[in-house]
Amino acid sequence: MRLSDLFQPEDLLVGFTPADKWDAIRRLVAHLVERGRLKPGSGPAIVEAVVAREKSMSTGMEHGIAIPHAAVDAVETVVAGMGIVGAGDGLPFENIDGHPTRIVVLLVIPRAQKLLHIRTLADIARVLNRDTVRERLIASPTSAAAWAVLSEADGAKRA
Repeated sequence: MRLSDLFQPEDLLVGFTPADKWDAIRRLVAHLVERGRLKPGSGPAIVEAVVAREKSMSTGMEHGIAIPHAAVDAVETVVAGMGIVGAGDGLPFENIDGHPTRIVVLLVIPRAQKLLHIRTLADIARVLNRDTVRERLIASPTSAAAWAVLSEADGAKRA
């Protein structure tokens, strides 16, 4: 899946400043509900599913990336949002390398599409594992600029 298709520019929150990882999950879900990407009223159940998944095992990866996610019945296609922590020391997310998170990608995936779930995680990791992509995302002044970085990186991946 192309990340430029997965995210709309408005799905990327630049200057994201959650209090902790639980707040990050709540804020990203609320943002996607406000934007109409998730059904009205579905937020609490989706937050509960993502938090339950996160409590079972942290989704903090290496290189300042966290991908909290859950498979739910409330969506028919993958819905994603991204919070970019540009200032400060980053966000503690129990990353496997011990470093704080700078990029939080929330994924809400249809429960019936497990293979899509795995492929989407792999596509995100493949693009965000590049140092230059992460650095440019963190330095992006706007959501549109961050989306342009993703779009360009995704195109380079396919070339």
